[in-house]
Amino acid sequence: MILFLHNRYRTTGGEERALEDLLWLVREHLGEDAELLTRDSAAIGRARAAAGLLGGGLAPDEVAAAVRRTGARIVHAHNVNPSLGWRALAAARAAGARTVLHLHNYRLVCAVGTCFTQGADCTRCHGRNTLPGVRRNCRGTGAEAVVYGAALALWQRRLLEHADAMIVPSVFAGDRLRTLGAPVGADNRIAAAARDGVLAGRAPAAVGGPPLHVVGHIVREVAAGSTAAGGRHALVVSRLATEKGIDVAIAACAAAGLPLVVAGDGPERATLLARAKGTDTRFAGRVDATELRRLRAEAGLALVPSRSAETFGLAAAEAMAAGLPVVASAIGALPELCDPAGLVEPGDAAALAIVARARFRDAAAGEAGRRRVIEIASPQAVAPALAAVYASLGA
Repeated sequence: MILFLHNRYRTTGGEERALEDLLWLVREHLGEDAELLTRDSAAIGRARAAAGLLGGGLAPDEVAAAVRRTGARIVHAHNVNPSLGWRALAAARAAGARTVLHLHNYRLVCAVGTCFTQGADCTRCHGRNTLPGVRRNCRGTGAEAVVYGAALALWQRRLLEHADAMIVPSVFAGDRLRTLGAPVGADNRIAAAARDGVLAGRAPAAVGGPPLHVVGHIVREVAAGSTAAGGRHALVVSRLATEKGIDVAIAACAAAGLPLVVAGDGPERATLLARAKGTDTRFAGRVDATELRRLRAEAGLALVPSRSAETFGLAAAEAMAAGLPVVASAIGALPELCDPAGLVEPGDAAALAIVARARFRDAAAGEAGRRRVIEIASPQAVAPALAAVYASLGA
């Protein structure tokens, strides 16, 4: 029995989807029972959230009771802020379970989790020194910045002391955590990355902490083949936020003469609508799975123009699984996933336009990406990696 823990964000996103996929994977591919204990930041309130952050978690007895009730041998924790904290992992251990901490972002050190602030990649916070994030007010309100900065500095090491293993979704994510001075252990460095030369010249020494494992996200649906040759538009699927670079995609597609469809919603919607005036850009808003499948089937290209250091690149992986050629920013984990011929420097609309025009309706590139995503993100690829993490705990 695997008990999953997760504190839902105020605005749900990719981490919740990744969690749902892992629950499904454990049940359907590992043949093991799985249950989710979840809390919701939107329902907690800011005062209670601050108490949870500064206190290292709220109501840890609830976690211990769930371990005893379910007989869980492993507690697999995802986002623990603000209400679970290190106390949830400590309670799980005291109740007899082994613990896995799954890091989908950089929140061990970075208060916003993305290492992106004021329009640029940022690694100023380091180890337990979170003062740069407080000074730059990365959380958007002075009080919240102080609480997050203090809590991360106070409990960072205590959290890792209660994790028997850690998981990150890419080699880059582990390297970035080390760059940030997080006390994480040696990682398993997936063989495919070593084979493909992704790790060349990048083998930072471990700095202590629990063992770190690389387990990629899951892509459940893979198309039978690429239909990109008949595509009618370029497609961006993303939250509408500055770090996602959608403005760059709009400018690039206008320069390349490509129609663009943007699927998603977020805080930059109004700004992007204004920027897109006079271009052949359509904003589809937040769409359901059926509509997204249709948009991808009608696309000749997918763009992932991120400005921030993605820890995996799920939008790119899902587009590849649909058989679309992908043009993405050469940042974060995207170079581990995407064809080097489809990578451009983040923020470079002119380069993005040239490569997008060249790869539009390139079914051969789409088919190559489809095969690659099967190798690294299909359930058949991810299940053994996750099973190996669980087996390493001896539970």
